[in-house]
Amino acid sequence: MTTELRSERASDQLSQLTAAARRYADRTGQRDRNKAVLATSGVLYADDPERVEKRLARLGADWSLARAIERTPSQPAATAGSTLLLPPDSFGRDVLGLERLIGRNNLTPVAFLEEGVLAARPVGRITVRGPGGGHGTGFLISPALLLTNHHVLGDPEEAARSEVAFAFQDGVDGGPLVPAVFRLEPQRFFVTDQGLDFSLVAVAPRGTQGEALSSFGRLTLSEAQGKVVIGEFVNIVQHPRGEPKQLALRDNQVVDVLDDFLHYECDTQPGSSGSPVFNDQWEVVALHHSAVPKTDEQGRPLSVDGTVWQPDMGEQRLAWKANEGVRISRVLGALHAMSPAGEAARLRDEVFTAGPAAPAPPENAPRPAPAPAPSANGTAGPNGSRPAYVPEGTARLTVPLWVTVGLGPSAAPTAAGVTGAQPVPVPPSPPLTPPPPPAAPIAAGPVETASAVEKDVTAALVNLRLAQDRPYYDRAADQAAREAYYAGVGELSGDALRRALTDLLERTHTPRPRYKPIRLLYPWVDLHPDGRLHSIYSGKDFAPEEFIRADAAVAENRLARVRELLLHESTAGPAEFEAEFDALEDSLPFNCEHVVPQSWFAKQEPMRGDLHHLFACESGCNSFRGNIPYIDFPGFPEAVRDACGMREAEGFEPRQGKGSVARATLYFLLRYPGLVGDAPGEFPEERLPTLLTWHDGEPVSEYEQHRNAAAAEIQGNRNPLVDHPDWARRIDFSGVWRR
Repeated sequence: MTTELRSERASDQLSQLTAAARRYADRTGQRDRNKAVLATSGVLYADDPERVEKRLARLGADWSLARAIERTPSQPAATAGSTLLLPPDSFGRDVLGLERLIGRNNLTPVAFLEEGVLAARPVGRITVRGPGGGHGTGFLISPALLLTNHHVLGDPEEAARSEVAFAFQDGVDGGPLVPAVFRLEPQRFFVTDQGLDFSLVAVAPRGTQGEALSSFGRLTLSEAQGKVVIGEFVNIVQHPRGEPKQLALRDNQVVDVLDDFLHYECDTQPGSSGSPVFNDQWEVVALHHSAVPKTDEQGRPLSVDGTVWQPDMGEQRLAWKANEGVRISRVLGALHAMSPAGEAARLRDEVFTAGPAAPAPPENAPRPAPAPAPSANGTAGPNGSRPAYVPEGTARLTVPLWVTVGLGPSAAPTAAGVTGAQPVPVPPSPPLTPPPPPAAPIAAGPVETASAVEKDVTAALVNLRLAQDRPYYDRAADQAAREAYYAGVGELSGDALRRALTDLLERTHTPRPRYKPIRLLYPWVDLHPDGRLHSIYSGKDFAPEEFIRADAAVAENRLARVRELLLHESTAGPAEFEAEFDALEDSLPFNCEHVVPQSWFAKQEPMRGDLHHLFACESGCNSFRGNIPYIDFPGFPEAVRDACGMREAEGFEPRQGKGSVARATLYFLLRYPGLVGDAPGEFPEERLPTLLTWHDGEPVSEYEQHRNAAAAEIQGNRNPLVDHPDWARRIDFSGVWRR
């Protein structure tokens, strides 16, 4: 079957290059604006908002949350809605992790990435025999059909004298593999479109040596929007100048999206025509079809030496400045518009039917020689090369997803970065949090990043509902619990009292819940008498469910980013992963403040999850304070001021909550002596009087008494400075600093 969808076949390659150059020149103004937005605001803002929203939805990200945060009024709304006050630049690049998620450019080469291997297997080198012959690239998009450019295969006659070779590439040991060569069969199916520059042709089901075409799989195409946006990086599997298969992974940024085409800056070479253009999820987003050449004032393509280029010079002499791909959704739309019949209709319809990916060779196993004379022991073929395909029905993929995220002595192995919480005790009446199931390995395959977070949200909302039916603070019961807890300690003073309290706090700190403010802090521990959360530094109030859902969105994006790291940075070592995880948490903060910054104790448990020094705090204030120690600023009008407080390089003074943070910090010093250093970057001993002054200046409130009782109910120990404020001046704190 032969179909011409838009116009007669263009025989002059010059017209294709000239058209690409003209489209690129016509979009100069828009492209410059796109690049400016990318530089100043990030990838979320360079493309059409509807396209960005669809892209993020496809990635499982919550753009609606980001938009709600951006549109937040300066005062909390009386009706339902977000009151999180974050400036646009807090999430335009990093707060949801999307700049890094959809803008990364560090995929591992195809020899080391299972997903890349699968995506590359259906890509082959096309060789056109006879007059005007040459090379191009094509890829299987159904069990029988190969997609390439119109200017590679312009008509059935040209296709009939052409062939495609799969596995024309180097193996992991650097030696060449034995390519599997297949004849093209345009008599079974051939369709071409000059305007969109694509051709689709049938491939023989068996290779010249009896290889099965099905062993190379296919790339399933999708018409869905949201596969790529301006600013995202794309990757190309190609046969430049007919050479062995290669990858273009360096600086491959999409700079413009047209109705039918994408423009991207990519390291491709002539001969890459017909290559698949992938996003970082290895979905095909475009059919690469043309370099955008440099031109003279008359619009004529130039060669590398500055002279006017002519086709007889060869494509390798072209000077180019960008690349152009045909949007894959437009190719599929054109195929949909066809009206084939019989066998051709069946073959066309298979393009739109999901099928299996390319089977992978067994890991660390010798590859069989081509049929009909397979090698049982994997002996080498001609010139020491090895075949790259496997027999029909043979497929195996191993995706390593088991990692240890905790990176410290207390961290347990977790799956794909999901840290399982330790069980917490069932409170006497009514229970707050049932013990969660232990973390389990995640099997090979896609990670359901939302499942663990959804369970936490469900548990948190149950806890919140139960909290509404509980007495906020039972003074009589707490008085009895306090007296029993400190029996035998109250008569001591000085260093003896400090040592006794340290022993008591450590001995009774059981169980030790891991850091999970969604489930424990927001629904109950940090609630104020009005049933809302109040930021410890700014004093602004929030609905608990608002913080629960906001942190859940951040957690989902953290998990998605961990999944990406595991899939695309498999060669990284522990140090690289630790740095990535630290950067990940810094760019995706929770609305929770550790009054003793996590960096001071290397994010280790049980310090990280100790409820006595965790407070609700909008992430803007959290970031404003950073890991700067507390200080007073009398006579410092030049200090940087914010709704959260004042900050200079040497210290931070909160606007609200000084008494609470002082008592929480003093608790931490007692519970973990020797952990905080007497250093300017942490909390030097000379600033102890600041904490004691703040403690004296703000008496213990009912809110703190509730917090203390609620935390004790969950983790067993109490804060002595809340229970006995007068002990602050009786305790000798000199032994708590790391020397």
